[in-house]
Amino acid sequence: MNYSKTKLQHGYANQILTIDVTSRSCATPALDPQVRDFFLGGRGLGLYLLHQGITSQTRASDPENPLILANGPLGGIPQFPGTAKAMAISLSPLTGIAGVSNFGGYFGAFLKYAGFDALQITGKADDNIMIVIDGIKNEVTITDIPATDQVFDMEQEIIARFTAAGHDKRHLAFMTTGKGAATTRFGCINSHYYDVTKPAQDGSKGVWRTKQAGRTGLGTVMINKNIRAIVVLADYPHGENPYGAADWEKAKQAGKRLHSVVKEVDPTHLKMARKGSAGLIPFMNKHEYQSLPVNNYQAGCDPRADQISGKFYAEHLFEHRGMDGCFPGCNLMCTKGGWVTLKTGNHAGKKVWVDGPEYETAAGFGSNIGVWDAEFIMEANWHCDNYGIDTITSCVLISFLMECFQRGFLTKDEADGLELTFGNADAAMTFLHRIALGEGELARTAGSGMSAVVDRVVEGYKVRTGIDARLELERFAMQTKGLPFSLYRTHRSLSMQGSYAAASDIGAHHAAAWLIKVDLLGAFPTFEDKAKALMTYPRVRLGNDNLGLCKLPWVDVFNPESALKLGTDVHINPASQEIYADFYNAMLGTDLTWQEIFAQTDRDINLQRVMNVMRFGRQTAQKDWIPERAIGPTEDALYDTEAEYNDVQLARILAKPLTEIQAMPTAGKRKILMDERVADLKKLVKVYYEERGWNESGIPTVATLQGLGVWGFLTDEARARITELEA
Repeated sequence: MNYSKTKLQHGYANQILTIDVTSRSCATPALDPQVRDFFLGGRGLGLYLLHQGITSQTRASDPENPLILANGPLGGIPQFPGTAKAMAISLSPLTGIAGVSNFGGYFGAFLKYAGFDALQITGKADDNIMIVIDGIKNEVTITDIPATDQVFDMEQEIIARFTAAGHDKRHLAFMTTGKGAATTRFGCINSHYYDVTKPAQDGSKGVWRTKQAGRTGLGTVMINKNIRAIVVLADYPHGENPYGAADWEKAKQAGKRLHSVVKEVDPTHLKMARKGSAGLIPFMNKHEYQSLPVNNYQAGCDPRADQISGKFYAEHLFEHRGMDGCFPGCNLMCTKGGWVTLKTGNHAGKKVWVDGPEYETAAGFGSNIGVWDAEFIMEANWHCDNYGIDTITSCVLISFLMECFQRGFLTKDEADGLELTFGNADAAMTFLHRIALGEGELARTAGSGMSAVVDRVVEGYKVRTGIDARLELERFAMQTKGLPFSLYRTHRSLSMQGSYAAASDIGAHHAAAWLIKVDLLGAFPTFEDKAKALMTYPRVRLGNDNLGLCKLPWVDVFNPESALKLGTDVHINPASQEIYADFYNAMLGTDLTWQEIFAQTDRDINLQRVMNVMRFGRQTAQKDWIPERAIGPTEDALYDTEAEYNDVQLARILAKPLTEIQAMPTAGKRKILMDERVADLKKLVKVYYEERGWNESGIPTVATLQGLGVWGFLTDEARARITELEA
């Protein structure tokens, strides 16, 4: 299909590409200005398109479930740091509700340059296909492609095909997934792009790199539609004001200001340009914070953490030559990686480039399964990418099974012959391969997610002992709404507990409200402060997802001028927020404060909650909860491990001398402490509902939706259901 496009206006291409892969038909409808201006782009636009494309009866595996890839108006503009982000949106095979995952690289920008603000794919192809969006010729084609189980084999095939046709690697970006997406419900989508600056093994320059839309299983949606790759060819816009800014000079000046902040601050603070996000490990591992998950979140720090820290990677494994930005113009350069020789799999002995690990993967395949081997983590990272599965879900499933093994709920025979003990790197890697390949009963069950694994372990234990251990296992099965936890131990951060439980509507992920670091630093001293943070921080974080922006130049580079902003939350980095507001206003032709800009995110937050309600109904509030392990010590020995901290907290709760608390039996102390923490979290969720304008069942009221303007964008079915549930 040939199509036409116009120059970008205010960062928008102003059209959408829709593809039905069943009939192999394409269309390019205009982006409705009312929808565009209300939901802005990226995540918000994707959620709107998803909502309009499904009913309460639609399931993730249905052909009509759309897979949506969407950029935002500020994405793909290299004059401002961190504009690489785009969003993948669909119903999640893992959770059954709307699944959302951001990803970096060039794909989102190139999709915009090719003429589209979003790509929406429905149907199911009758054979394995590749979608090609040629933004240079203005042509969309759908071609058959041989099934290739492994992502990096597919990568080489695509590169060879397009370079042989005369295309410049720098104009090529593509999305893939692999066999693991078909054997699990947590497939990821890889975003491939060519880094012309990174040294290759042969001494030349140029390495293909990947970022991932990792969470919620959207790679599984992609492969279920028999889509093996989505390719976009594009060139950067040229000329004066190429992105259609209302005030191009102001937009560029905003970029220069943020660029200067990053250049000044990062080298002397977090040093992400050397350590990447794995540099966060020492902070979470501090004794006073106890927030690095160790052995399935049982402990919160370990003296071996330095062996998997960003500093270790920076000094021993990361390749620092080159730029390390996942899109031109970002000088934070946190996309770290290096060369590792594989020890397992059918590529064993081969030296491969590994992008990562990010903090989540380093903690997940490191401390949380008790393996303190940086090269092991990098290999696990590579295999997950190569199979097309989410690293976070994979490692948290493994850590849960290891605790089941530790506590006698799982035997070696039930684990298909593996000693799944904490620290057993060989068993962990073998099980990872089995999950991706669908080999072995337990591994195949793990491919269906945490709930299925709990069911299987419960069943096996009951056959052996006659005891139903479900309630015990659910205490440490680290998931919410079916999505396994990202890698933060939240015992000492009530705000983060609330984030996982209620503020993150996709399940237990930190994208919506990563509050743990600033909470530990004392940003929210009162209960009211914590409740307010569950409103303000998601507005900014998810607002960045709407606009096409990376959060890291804001959240991990503290602008020194923010410390001078008296009478406000300095931890939200208000001085940098003002730079973002200048960029936004310059591009879109508005005159809004940063608070007003990000308050618009309440619209899509409520839309996503409506979609959860369509799935859960009156049970919505019951889904807004976390396992006991995320709240506090689930057994007496874990209380005693941190007795000093726990006793001080209990003395404050009971208003008794510390010596009297220390004399109490552990079992009684633990029960009082856990009861108090559970009550606090329930209260926080209740206050959060009230602040959002949701009823006690976590359901937005008609008045709230009307007041925000969301009501008119809902389907008839959704309006009827919300009205019914309010009655």
